[in-house]
Amino acid sequence: MSIRSLGVVFLCAASAAAGCRTPPAPESAPPSVASVFFLTRHAEKAGLEDESPLTEAGDARAQALSRWLRDAGVQGIYSTDFARTRATAAPLASALGLEVQLYDPDGLAELADALRSAPGRYLVVGHSDTTPELVGLLGGEPGPPISEDEHDRLYVLHHRPEVGTTTLLLRSSP
Repeated sequence: MSIRSLGVVFLCAASAAAGCRTPPAPESAPPSVASVFFLTRHAEKAGLEDESPLTEAGDARAQALSRWLRDAGVQGIYSTDFARTRATAAPLASALGLEVQLYDPDGLAELADALRSAPGRYLVVGHSDTTPELVGLLGGEPGPPISEDEHDRLYVLHHRPEVGTTTLLLRSSP
């Protein structure tokens, strides 16, 4: 099975595990639209400086993320304005013909509000401290803190306004 096929299988399994089947809404209530948020920390970086590029392993992880999410219906991609986060988001943005939207890591509540108010499917690339915080702000379960050497955590949040948010935590490898 190809990596791309695995990505489709992965997304189908993720959607099923995230509770994509919901009972029909009562006739008096308007149907709700689900959103899916893919959140990850940037891939491996070459140094400690803010503008450190990705390592070879980081580049491979960013390419793998693009392959996994290419067929997931991602409509928007968000990244902080650091070289490592932009480089992690770039392969998927290029594959989908999307522009990476930059967000302020100090404005996570505003980003969460904006994401919840525009139903769709989005990738958000952040950092070891901001990614779990954003998961929580979106109603998901952030799990334990992300260590400085951890780059393989991929959160899949399935959000329905009338039901809430289901969290699926996956581990990725290039």
